[in-house]
Formats: sequence, structure tokens, C-alpha cells
Amino acid sequence: MVDAIHEQLNQLKQWDTPTICNALETIDPKYASSGFTTTHMICSDPNLPPIVGFARTATIRARTPSSRATDQQEEITEAYYRHMAEEPQPTVAVIEDLDTPPGFGAWWGEVHTTVHRGLGGLGVVTNGSIRDLDACAPDFQMLAGNIGPSHGQVHVEEIACGVTVFSMVVQPGAIIHADQHGAVVIPRETIEDLPMAVNMLVEQEEVVIKAAQSPQFSVDNLLEVRKSVATMRR
Repeated sequence: MVDAIHEQLNQLKQWDTPTICNALETIDPKYASSGFTTTHMICSDPNLPPIVGFARTATIRARTPSSRATDQQEEITEAYYRHMAEEPQPTVAVIEDLDTPPGFGAWWGEVHTTVHRGLGGLGVVTNGSIRDLDACAPDFQMLAGNIGPSHGQVHVEEIACGVTVFSMVVQPGAIIHADQHGAVVIPRETIEDLPMAVNMLVEQEEVVIKAAQSPQFSVDNLLEVRKSVATMRR
């Protein structure tokens, strides 16, 4: 069972996140309304391939120090790292910055990207900030709200909890697909159907693109092609 889902996740890496979003919509139109980020995000390396992994979630703050006693904060920080290292892997950290506005202090830089990569992480999706862009783990993708120079008073508030990052609601263990365009939650019940849905979409798009590239292309051609594509969907 575990090997099967890992094989499915690896297969989904070959497509970008917009394609995954389109395919989800064909499986169920409701996926056109939620489940993905809706704000432009900073991508640390647009050249990295898509990442697909199991969500590890947490909330953070950076504007003020933790309200917990030092030993209590250390306990939750230790629990955070254990959560990030949990099976199944690979993982994608999804971190909600609770500050208003978010991004005052960076949780992500040279050290944390290297640590999380070592714990099985492929990247992070956060509304918070990132830094050390020239020194971060080279194969660790970061999608963030902003870039900043300081970590401020950054600390973990809660772990393994529901989080919201730019409209994308994520529960721990959810499957995340992300690239330079943003991120989307892949409902588990759709995984088996996604490759077929993607292939159907690619076929339909090729019909439209091929027609549009023809010297004889016109509005009438476009309308004919749209009708043929609609037929393919039935």
C-alpha cells in the first residue's frame, strides 16, 4: 500500500501544479473553488521540478517572544522536529505565520532548509518569510509570502494542526503538490484518476494549440475546435 502511493506521487511530479489543478477540476468541478493557494508567492528556485509530499503542519509567530516558559517552548520545538520527521515521507512543510501582517521574522534560511531536507522534507509552503537565499539547501523548494533579513522572535506556536496558507486549507498528512506557480492539496480519493485526467487534458489542449498555430486559423475554426473538444470530454 505504501509503495503504491509513493509510486503514484512520483508519477505526479512530471506535471506542473496548474496542470494538476486543471485535472482535479475535471474529476470534480468543486476543486475549481478551493484547495489551492490564491496569492502570488515568492519561489526560491523556479527551476526546481514540482514537489509532491505529505503535509507536515505548524503555526509560528515572530513579532513577539513566546508566551511560554523556556522549557515549555523547547518541548514544543522538539515536538515540531519530531513531527517533521514522521513517516510517511517525503514531506512538505506547510507553515502558517500568525503575525499580522505575516512575515516579520523568517523561520526558513540556511540552517532550517538543510535540517528539514535531512529529515525528509522536499520544501515548504508558507505565508511567512524566507532568507539566506544564496545559502539554502539547493534542492529544497520554498514558496513564501516575502523575503526578510531577520528571524525576529520567531517560534513555533502549534504543530500537527490545521493551517491556512493564502486560502489553501491543509490538514497534517494531506498530499501537497507545489511548484513555482503555487500549491494545491490533492485529495487522496483523486490520486488514481489524476493521470488519466491529465492525459485527457493534454490531448484536448494539443487539439486547440495545433489549430491555433495553423495559418488558416480563424474564429470559426476556434469554435469548431471547441465543439470537438467538448465531445472528447463526454
